[in-house]
Amino acid sequence: MNIFRKKKGGQIDPSRLPRHIAIVMDGNGRWARRRGLPRTVGHGAGAENFRTVATHCKELGIEYLTVYAFSTENWKRPAEEVETIMELLENYLYEAIGKMEKDRVKMKFFGDTTVLSEKLRELIAKTEEISARFEGVQVNICLNYGGRDEILRAAAQYAREYADGQRSPLTEKRFSDYLFSAGIPDPDLVIRPSGEYRLSNFLLWQTAYSEFYFTDTLWPDFNPRELDQAISVFQKRDRRYGGI
Repeated sequence: MNIFRKKKGGQIDPSRLPRHIAIVMDGNGRWARRRGLPRTVGHGAGAENFRTVATHCKELGIEYLTVYAFSTENWKRPAEEVETIMELLENYLYEAIGKMEKDRVKMKFFGDTTVLSEKLRELIAKTEEISARFEGVQVNICLNYGGRDEILRAAAQYAREYADGQRSPLTEKRFSDYLFSAGIPDPDLVIRPSGEYRLSNFLLWQTAYSEFYFTDTLWPDFNPRELDQAISVFQKRDRRYGGI
């Protein structure tokens, strides 16, 4: 029997899928500009594509999907664009709350959500409350997130507890427990669409041994076939973790 699933984007071995895929959802603004449209339209197209890709990950059997939705640096963008992104997030969470029980998809948020609107914080709390009821595919949304900020917060929290005599000397494992991703395996595969070749402050600690896949495709056009191609490339890599 052929164990490979044949796809237009490549062959996928279902026995060697990455447990955790992380994606920088980049290129929405350029996608819109190339079509003579406002950047806000690009963010709408990107939000729809997130639904498509997340569904495909679930169908493949990916256990964890982490997406970079809004960074700590994105507040520098025009107010109208930031407002549109937040509205799209609210709409997505309204939709997710209605489908979570049926889809069995857990949701977790990485980042400082205290500065978000009251409505968005309430929706986040509701999705996390529902998520606690069951096991299943987990989608992590990085919202007002920065990798450096995450590490600083973790270090400060550990320092406070250590000063109070609550903690023994620091190890990598113990430090990981202070991150937003505590208890979640590190990403096996990081995907960056849009032709950029950098992490942009995304999961700096967690991606130490991740495999990277870059593509010129802009995020709204990054379809399931592209994801299959990224996984196919990942499965050809030799992951030695510093060994031989």
